Amino acid sequence: MLYGFGLPVRGELANFEGIDAMLRTGEALGFCSATIADHVVFPTAVESQYPYDSSGIHPSTGDAIEALSLMAFAAGATRTLRFITSVLILPHRNPVLTAKMIATIDVLSRGRVTLGVGVGWMREEFEALDAADFDRRGAVSDEYLRIFKKLWSPGPVEHQGEHYSFAPLRCEPLPVQRPHPPIWVGGHSIPALRRTAKYADGWHPLGTVDTAPLRPAEFRGLLDRLKRMTDAEGRDFNDITIAYAARLRETARPIDSNDRMPFSGSAEQIVEDVETYRALGVSHLSFDFRKPSLAETTDRMAWFAATILEPTVG
Repeated sequence: MLYGFGLPVRGELANFEGIDAMLRTGEALGFCSATIADHVVFPTAVESQYPYDSSGIHPSTGDAIEALSLMAFAAGATRTLRFITSVLILPHRNPVLTAKMIATIDVLSRGRVTLGVGVGWMREEFEALDAADFDRRGAVSDEYLRIFKKLWSPGPVEHQGEHYSFAPLRCEPLPVQRPHPPIWVGGHSIPALRRTAKYADGWHPLGTVDTAPLRPAEFRGLLDRLKRMTDAEGRDFNDITIAYAARLRETARPIDSNDRMPFSGSAEQIVEDVETYRALGVSHLSFDFRKPSLAETTDRMAWFAATILEPTVG
């Protein structure tokens, strides 16, 4: 099992001191990756329902460090960590410029970029960015993925599509990773599974939240459906990385409950969950270790590394 941790993009730790300390701590402790969330702006009036909290409200006061800028900074501050957008909202940005930025970061990081992608949920943010039609964001996202793959191939290339077009051009230097940086699709909806089967190198859902527990039985069913979709695309399901993002809820004592959320309870229960999901095909787990203070956060990362990571990393 490989392990990652989330970098803060908002809140008290989303500054040079917090991010730099978490990067250095994570790399020293043996984590393999850091994930980076994506919001550009938060309109003051939002009626869109946040899909990962039963309240429907995103837990933000409006602050957000831009994802690709943070990735570039983090890559320059480290040597071994891989950086995963979790997830980059595809329709928010011009696809040619985005492809160029990702390729540049991949070159300068010596191939440490994984592009996690999603289609977004906040209509008001789309409108503020004058982005593509919110109601067509799935189709737009699929076309942008095709554009990325073209631009990350030897040129000249061109594209004439429903949502974007450009005449023959070159977009170099190409990414270090060939044929391109891994693309992971977030979400667990049927369109997300279909997008994974058709375009992606990995599936990266968020579980262990009230609106998406993704307990083992449910997760197994989604994997079975993804395998059928992948087979229908003529692709090998074994080539798809299964990367699960979870919220950690450790306690000193075991939780005695039949409906215990995965990755909650005692260290022994969390290790048991790691092995359960490993058996299902998960090879990468990411956790959010943030606490109110930086010291508490890095202490929690150290506890996890010694108690969970080291016994299960093989």
